[in-house]
Amino acid sequence: MNQPTIEKLHALRLSAMANALTAQLRQPEFDAMPFSERLALLVDIQHSEMLTTALELRLRRAGMRQSAYMENLDLRTPRGLDRSTMQTLASGLWIRQHRNVLISGAAGIGKSWIACALGNQAARDGVSVLYKRLSRLLDELAIARLNGRQARLLKTLARTRLLILDDWAMVKLTADQRRDLMEVIDDRHDRGSTIVATQIPQDSWHFQIGDPTYADAILDRLVHNAYRLELKGKSMRGDVTRPAAENPAVDKIDEQSK
Repeated sequence: MNQPTIEKLHALRLSAMANALTAQLRQPEFDAMPFSERLALLVDIQHSEMLTTALELRLRRAGMRQSAYMENLDLRTPRGLDRSTMQTLASGLWIRQHRNVLISGAAGIGKSWIACALGNQAARDGVSVLYKRLSRLLDELAIARLNGRQARLLKTLARTRLLILDDWAMVKLTADQRRDLMEVIDDRHDRGSTIVATQIPQDSWHFQIGDPTYADAILDRLVHNAYRLELKGKSMRGDVTRPAAENPAVDKIDEQSK
């Protein structure tokens, strides 16, 4: 009598519950448990499986450059990171407030790593995330415009709760790129959060954007409510002893801040 039930659970795409029920039927000790407790166990297993699958999908769609995690953030190496600020960012409150994060510093100091760590944390908190190098995103928008799909892509970008733009303003923008970037930033203003990571100092962003009017409009929407992480110090690359964490000297973010 149990086999039809198990088959129906599979048909309903409740495979985790079906497998758990099969396991229960093979273990006589479950017979002594009240029905409500057995059912609760099955529901918990299915719910956990659904959460795991949803997280995997969010991470796959995000396309993060690195598998970085806030709990592995190195706060011991001097580079201008404030513990209190990083705890606030780890909590995710800034995303709910539609604030931004601007990360600047020399090559190899950990800008992309921190951006991806914040992205991974957001994904684990149930937030939709998308990671893009700015140049690649602008190329995709240009191609979408030629194919008549730009409006759809802009809508997707606007709906993404956290957009990570790496290698920001590395080259001077063309007129079309300025307009496309303005569309992206304006659509997201007070509706989503954006992380910018770049080697270019902020006082050079106007020049890189290329047009004073566009630059003022873009930066006003991006900068005024942003957390600024200005990293300084030596490059953190080339250390083969740090396979999982950002650095061997790891200071974990206070779990109570999450």
